[in-house]
Amino acid sequence: MVALVKAQAKIKVDNTGALLNVPVLLTDQGVFDPLLDYLISESHHRSLPWMNRVVFSCQLLLEYMEVNKGLFSEPSLLFLNFVQRLSHGTIDTQGYDPSGLFWLPRKASNVNQIISALNGLTDWLAINQNTTLLNPFTEATSHQERLNYAAWHKRNQYNFLGHIKPQGLSETMRKARKIRGKKDVIKTDGDAISFPEQLFKPLFIDGFGKAKDPRVALRDQLILLLMHGSGARESDALHLWVDDVFEDPTNSNSVIVRLYHPEEGKAPHRWIGRKRQTTRSAYLAEKYHLVPRNKLTGTARVGWKTRIVDHSDNYIQMHWFPAYLGELFAVLWRQYLLYLLPIERQHPYAFISFSKAKIGNPFTLNAFNQSYKAALARINRIVSKPEGLTPHGHRHVYGRRMSNAGINVKIIQKALHHASLHSQTVYTQPGIRDVSVALEQATQKLDGQHHSLFREDVELNWKTIMEHGFDDIDPNGLFTGRYPKFKG
Repeated sequence: MVALVKAQAKIKVDNTGALLNVPVLLTDQGVFDPLLDYLISESHHRSLPWMNRVVFSCQLLLEYMEVNKGLFSEPSLLFLNFVQRLSHGTIDTQGYDPSGLFWLPRKASNVNQIISALNGLTDWLAINQNTTLLNPFTEATSHQERLNYAAWHKRNQYNFLGHIKPQGLSETMRKARKIRGKKDVIKTDGDAISFPEQLFKPLFIDGFGKAKDPRVALRDQLILLLMHGSGARESDALHLWVDDVFEDPTNSNSVIVRLYHPEEGKAPHRWIGRKRQTTRSAYLAEKYHLVPRNKLTGTARVGWKTRIVDHSDNYIQMHWFPAYLGELFAVLWRQYLLYLLPIERQHPYAFISFSKAKIGNPFTLNAFNQSYKAALARINRIVSKPEGLTPHGHRHVYGRRMSNAGINVKIIQKALHHASLHSQTVYTQPGIRDVSVALEQATQKLDGQHHSLFREDVELNWKTIMEHGFDDIDPNGLFTGRYPKFKG
């Protein structure tokens, strides 16, 4: 089987000094050019995770094509069998796979993502390089038309003017892909597992606070406060600049924290560049020869998810809840700045590494996740998404805390910086743990009362219950009934 290797490349597309960072596939013939052409054409409005997903999907398809050369009479038939192998795997019941792929069955959602990525790639190649479509459109059945309309409605129901049908929609509704993925299981809005409130103090004091280096302890406690007390994502916190924290004019004991868009946010101190630019992207380039962290690759990259800003300067303002956490942040922030002052930094970011090898460098997500894991270990806990013991669990508990306090949903939406109310339902609706606790509390209220499942005149003991028999699990009366055949 041909060796395919994914790599990160810097591509020169013009005569300027700017280089384009994109993932590529390396074959024994060099870079796989059709994929590279597609990624370059889409790079101006696509994210790095999207590019990585396309490259991975293409790699799977090329590997499948390599081990099945000349086997299929037409491209769509090859693609159909490729999708089936994604769904069901390539290994037989004896653990044998002559192709050497040894693929395990994939989740329906993952298969559908791969199909979608390859649809985009092969459609573009068909239009721009006259290749044959792998997954062409066919006439949709009436059932598929209804599904298409339902999908369109779901995508647009929360958008402004989303109810207005665009021209050509009916024609789109009448088309369907020849090859589609499996139907995924129907999910509820999801169970947003929030961080347990009772563990916050131990994590803050005995977890992060017991780090050997006091500078590390302060830095990580500040990030924790941003997540737990203002709902910041861990990636949001790492975009914070030293200049983004201000004294609160309404409360001198607290601070205002603003998180600016890493590219479009306004540069600090009314800075104006040589070409009259005022954005952070220009500021980083001119002053530090850096690019925004969301444009980097590898471990240095820090994503940015928020699309809604609070001000024309392109920032979101964090809101402390409860308010006293902002006062705690203010105290620790002043101490942290004293630790930061003597360290040489070639960047404006607030949170830095204090390790000897990387001292002064911007703190990375990987490094914070390791600190988070170590802090949990100090309080005898481990990272666990089902228990809410993850960095993102603090954003969930922030939303859940506001909901439990009876705060208006529009205020919660504003505090979480969500584009729509629908986006925050996962943060504020009852979770699995909430339902279990509520039912347990309700059960306790029933103590001492007769359950309607049994007659009030029947004594509730195991012997009496067993005499009634259980026809579904013991139809022959071996263990139950008035005269069981096998007596305990």
